[in-house]
Amino acid sequence: MTKPIRWGILGAANFAEQHMAPAIHAASGAVLAGLATSSAEKAAGFQAFAPDLAVFDSYDALLADPGIDAVYIPLPNHLHVEWTLKALAAGKHVLTEKPIAMAEAEFDRLIAARDAAGRLAAEAYMIVHHPQWLRVRVLLAEGAIGRLIHVDGMFCYNNAAQTDNIRNRAETGGGGLRDIGVYTFGSARFVTGAEPERVSARLRLENGVDTFAHVSADFPGFTYNSVTSMRMFPNQRMTFHGDKGCMTLVTPFNANVFGQAELRLENSDMTVTSQRFPGVNQYVLQVEAFCDAARSGAPYACPLEFSRGTQRMIDMVFAAGTEI
Repeated sequence: MTKPIRWGILGAANFAEQHMAPAIHAASGAVLAGLATSSAEKAAGFQAFAPDLAVFDSYDALLADPGIDAVYIPLPNHLHVEWTLKALAAGKHVLTEKPIAMAEAEFDRLIAARDAAGRLAAEAYMIVHHPQWLRVRVLLAEGAIGRLIHVDGMFCYNNAAQTDNIRNRAETGGGGLRDIGVYTFGSARFVTGAEPERVSARLRLENGVDTFAHVSADFPGFTYNSVTSMRMFPNQRMTFHGDKGCMTLVTPFNANVFGQAELRLENSDMTVTSQRFPGVNQYVLQVEAFCDAARSGAPYACPLEFSRGTQRMIDMVFAAGTEI
């Protein structure tokens, strides 16, 4: 029997409690073994479904435990690089929330540390493990919509009332592009295997963070357009337009939260087919894929090199953006 990967979590973030900790607990080949938090109240929420969970009073204490094989890091964005490097230095595999870095140049240190440690380090980019995205990539490669001409993306929510939310604070690496732009940008890159050649953007800023971004880009052979916002009614959608058809994902990013994952394919013969993916938990799939890669050394769907490309596009948008 294969020995399970024993996981620890740095910090009792709400997202970790609601999504990733339950996913680690449920995943085959994984054990949720530790949580680093000084709050007994926050720890209780995790222990409700993982009663054997060990609680550490500091991040360093968890990293020093030889019984922890891998760590999940859901800390505020500006702490991701620091604690990813510390976890690698401690000999742990590391899965860090997106964005794993604040700028493309920081990936040099991350990749070097990963290679030196001989451990798997990756960004928690769960959508590449969801079968709807794998299906889109196959259909596009097979020519289901003919030649790809244009990609449209939309990902919005409204957290204007949450003034203390880390996404609304510049000092914690907030902003919509870092929080959700990674999805509209990265999903287009993942499906096509292409990188943007030019970008333009119109940004709306509040207190030093982007709350609205309209981005246009030229990729080799196709154009791209997206809107991300932290001040609009919740909505998400990705559409891939070809010369012979169109593919639309109605719940591309938050499957089972925003709605049911569904892929709609329209063809030139006026037929529309729909494929739904009920009950698929992309967080569990992510943990299982990570554990498999950590044990075997097999390629992982979202290596640091892929995440670096998404960060490069974010950097391009900030460099080219004009404020409105």
